[in-house]
Amino acid sequence: MYRRVYQPGLLIGLLLFPLILAAQSSAEGDNLEALAEELVRIRGEVESLNAELNRKQDQHRNEMSSLAAQKGELEATLRREQLRVDQLEEELTSNRERAEQAGIAGESLVPVAQEAIDALRRHIETSLPFKPQERMAALDEIQTQLETGSLAPPRAVNRLWGFYEDELRLTRENGLYSQVIELDDEQVLADVARLGTVAMYFQTRDGEYGQAQRSGEDWRFVRLDERAAIQRIDKLFESLKKQIRTGYFELPNGAIRLESEQ
Repeated sequence: MYRRVYQPGLLIGLLLFPLILAAQSSAEGDNLEALAEELVRIRGEVESLNAELNRKQDQHRNEMSSLAAQKGELEATLRREQLRVDQLEEELTSNRERAEQAGIAGESLVPVAQEAIDALRRHIETSLPFKPQERMAALDEIQTQLETGSLAPPRAVNRLWGFYEDELRLTRENGLYSQVIELDDEQVLADVARLGTVAMYFQTRDGEYGQAQRSGEDWRFVRLDERAAIQRIDKLFESLKKQIRTGYFELPNGAIRLESEQ
């Protein structure tokens, strides 16, 4: 007769085995759930980074397109200003030749002087608004003296040739000056940075910044509110104050008219 022998350890192991399997399954389930959550998080980050990359690419394309447009407009402005310079030089040469042909006879030089005055007036009216009142006043003085006879025609002509030379010199110089500008229908004293006859920026005494902006054949002064543009203009002013008149400066282009401003 056989006696059945029970082993307690084996019995306990058999009883605990389902619990161990359940615990392992639970742990594996937790790991899978955590892994799934991590994958969701990573997928979200990838989608976010992809969206940011697309946004940066669009922004870059827009900036490059804007820069290309600005470059084209600036080149057009430079061509226009070069044509103005060429026209001034041609007028100066032509009027000098006419003056030489007229000789030193006073009355024969009057028409030459008057035509030169008229041409210079038209030039000032459409050129960069750098001290336009002072430049016009200088022409008015020559014309008044010519009409009243207080200035002999030969001397008037010589002064006009000097005026032409001054206007041509403006196209070659960069500098910092003070002048009264019209801002929102008010006369305001400001410091101005003039870059040849292509661009001009201003800083008012109360810390406002802006630029001369072309509007058709005319110019107007407008304020700038964008921080980056203000910082660029301020850097230009600081450089000119230190007599640094050459170099690369990234600046708002006053010759550009955005479509929204037309």
